[in-house]
Amino acid sequence: MTLNGLRHRQLIRWMSACAIACVGVGAMAAETTFDRLVNAAREPHNWLTNHGSYNAQHYSTLEAINRQNVKGLRLAYAVALGGTSANENLQATPLVEDGFMYVVDQWGVVYKIDVRSGERGRIVWRMDPGQEKLPQANRGVALWGNLVVSVANGPARVIATSKDTGRVVWETNVHDQPDLQLTAAPLAVKDKIMVGAAGGDMGVRDWLAALDAATGKLVWRKYVIPAPGEPGSNTWKDKNNAWQTGGGAIWVTGAYDVDNDQAIWGIGNPSPMFDATYRPGDNLFTNSAVSWNPDTGAMLWHFQYTPGDMWNYDEVGAHILIDATINGEKRTLLTHPARNGFLYTMERNNGQILVAKPYLDNINWTKGIDQKTGLPLDYDRRKDVQTYSGLANPVQGQMKKMCPSPAGGNSYWPSSYSQRTKMLYVPALTSCADVTLLPQANRRVANWKGGAYRTTEKWETELSMSDPLTGEIKKKVRIPVANYAGALSTAGGLVLTGFTDGTLAAYDDETLDVLWKINLGVGFNAPPITFAVDGRQYVAILSGLGQIARSKNANNPELKDMRNQTMLFVFGL
Repeated sequence: MTLNGLRHRQLIRWMSACAIACVGVGAMAAETTFDRLVNAAREPHNWLTNHGSYNAQHYSTLEAINRQNVKGLRLAYAVALGGTSANENLQATPLVEDGFMYVVDQWGVVYKIDVRSGERGRIVWRMDPGQEKLPQANRGVALWGNLVVSVANGPARVIATSKDTGRVVWETNVHDQPDLQLTAAPLAVKDKIMVGAAGGDMGVRDWLAALDAATGKLVWRKYVIPAPGEPGSNTWKDKNNAWQTGGGAIWVTGAYDVDNDQAIWGIGNPSPMFDATYRPGDNLFTNSAVSWNPDTGAMLWHFQYTPGDMWNYDEVGAHILIDATINGEKRTLLTHPARNGFLYTMERNNGQILVAKPYLDNINWTKGIDQKTGLPLDYDRRKDVQTYSGLANPVQGQMKKMCPSPAGGNSYWPSSYSQRTKMLYVPALTSCADVTLLPQANRRVANWKGGAYRTTEKWETELSMSDPLTGEIKKKVRIPVANYAGALSTAGGLVLTGFTDGTLAAYDDETLDVLWKINLGVGFNAPPITFAVDGRQYVAILSGLGQIARSKNANNPELKDMRNQTMLFVFGL
């Protein structure tokens, strides 16, 4: 970027912030301390982190909106966001603190919105990082101290903005490779800001990093794909130096285990995504849950779901922390509905598998999961390139049916664990796909996919209620459109979620009966949240579909011409 370009970007930022913030913002924002983040459950009226709390449960103890009165839920107000480019999408989870909402659009523009009146959302300030209009997602911000910490691309940067004024306090350029992106919301832990790198499908060697929260100085950066000689490097057995472009993207925010002082993040697929012959071996630490020490970046443990993945079954989705009593013994656990179609629950201090059961009916890439090791039953340690069941392996010159599809069952959209019912609510896609191998497409110009797939089926959703301790599915309902929004459960007995056809719905958390729904005419690609102001509870969600989510509607004739719009919708009784 030229000096003039940098100055222009800084001027845009200052003007956009001051034009509104200089008018006055009311009361000064409270400090978002580590203690408040640890004890977020004590502030149910707020939504302080990307997943609602460090445990990533997407659960709220608010119950003013409940099964008895949810039929009276109505639109309280809406706010238009973005709107500066065609084909925009909003995938961010809004944060709310003491009557103010902090949200980001696709272009990294951060908004502070006054939601105290309950009748309208007034934009207090906006910080524009001057991001190039690139087709990248942005999934949210983090709060720390008096700062709103966000990410932006072109180049990849982490930016801290004053909650009070909307002015940039610090900015750190972390762009170390071509095509690197930042799309996950940062995670504030103690005095550090943790951020994950994405762009793995384009040949990026991804990483997790921690920055000093006060200054933005890079404290540590750990690459997901080990270099030769590093632990795990023996699982890259190719002669192509595939580790240098091996993927392992981190594009959904991790969880933080306070008791064990570990940050647990899900890791994406290896690159090229469909051609395992280019990168023989298990390809650690892709497709894994990985635990890091947030102070040093030391890897504490890992568990790999699909070694040598050839189906795009990355496991970036939320890893949910739960506490349970089993046979009279208190256990600290982690549960994760994997993209590969199985629900895993494990010990969260070491990754030891407790249960791994299918939550989808149609899975053909493997015969099942070994309940002791968590590895596929047809995994063979003697093979450098796994064949698993052999039914779904990409083959050059053929189209092989794979179930679930490369979109997976549940993916980056969050599932929800209810502390009320002790059940896990998983919105999952049901479609299969036809996949083929294109080994000549390993070059960067072809985005390193190594293959292609097509889906002729209609994209539909199963919302299932499962016991994470046994893997047993208690209830399941079918919805004839795709879900890319994820789920939110509440103490009011509700499970809320949105769909790509523009429907926002509330389900009974015991029966999964639909209790309320509304269609806004524009699809949802972001998770719903709930918050309260002056004792009145609200539900908020961002609309606007990304290209991939819109493609799911294209297979549904009644939705293929649906228009797109980026909005914030807030509902109340």
